[in-house]
Amino acid sequence: MSEPTFDVRMMQRALELAGQALFLTSPNPRVGCVLTDAQSRVLGEGHTQAVGQAHAEVMALRDAQSRGHDLQGATAYVTLEPCAHQGRTGPCCEALTQAGVARVVVALADPNPLVAGRGLAHLRAHGVKVELGLLAEQAHDMNIGFMSRMTRGRPWVRMKIAASLDGQTALANGLSQWITGPEARADGHAWRARACAILTGMGTVREDDPRMDVRLVQTPRQPALVVVDSRWETPATAQLWAPRRPVWIYGAQQPNAAQQALIERGAEVRCMANAAGKVDLIAMMADLGQRGVNELHIEAGHLLNGSLLRAGLVDELLIYLAPQMLGNGRGMAQWPEFTDLSQALSFEWIECERMGRDLRLRARR
Repeated sequence: MSEPTFDVRMMQRALELAGQALFLTSPNPRVGCVLTDAQSRVLGEGHTQAVGQAHAEVMALRDAQSRGHDLQGATAYVTLEPCAHQGRTGPCCEALTQAGVARVVVALADPNPLVAGRGLAHLRAHGVKVELGLLAEQAHDMNIGFMSRMTRGRPWVRMKIAASLDGQTALANGLSQWITGPEARADGHAWRARACAILTGMGTVREDDPRMDVRLVQTPRQPALVVVDSRWETPATAQLWAPRRPVWIYGAQQPNAAQQALIERGAEVRCMANAAGKVDLIAMMADLGQRGVNELHIEAGHLLNGSLLRAGLVDELLIYLAPQMLGNGRGMAQWPEFTDLSQALSFEWIECERMGRDLRLRARR
């Protein structure tokens, strides 16, 4: 196998930098940038900071300038198209041209309507050579939630399930702690941390009283918590209120005293009912997209899991399999009885990795 080219190595480094922003940038995309000179020397590096702070390109420019480097004729490697609009920060494409950068290698175009090719056009209009598409697949995966929200108007939905080899998530009496080992549980918290929000259902709140936060890995922020609670039954004493983070509760009944009690407890509530008197899950996903949720992490029981899967709202499965058999218990999701194999939902395996004694499996629609 031949050695990767210099361009590839620099874009790989930019992706590594973007990975350092994994838990940080929501709802903005995770972006990395590397600046080099004609002698293939790295002049500066950076990644996007928390929302409202500097983007990757500006961080790399600051890094280069702090080292005393001249950026005339430099090349920038960026994992996402430089922004072209004035938001909380200034346009990154202008910052690059003003610094004298002569070439920009971009992994992925930005589908955000505020950018959508304008950053590339600005660079080209100012005489900058632009190359697009290097390691685009890896860059897309880094920001799969942001891409989903920009193109589909809803988050990328990842459903986490811990199960036995025979597909049981709990005993018949509801006991489920702990099916998987400590390594798998810590890894699950890392996936929680990268999400913008964690979603659970009233059944899980009632039976397990979980905090549903990030504790087993370090994170600069706690994701928002989303509770699907058709009848506004979330207890005021539940552990989920302990962490400091937004709590969004979606119900199906019209405003009443129970709903008002949740508002007074600190939740933001939305009534979104379907014809069956349950929460309209499709409308909820669109609303979460409007709230800026890129990646939504699901940890719920088999009933809500089944509803989300049947509605076609689950993009990815994150399954931890423990090497044990639980017998007749609660499965991964509640389904109607199929009569033909063509009725099955199809996924594609994308990863299998050992986590201590357990396996982590990932599959996508």
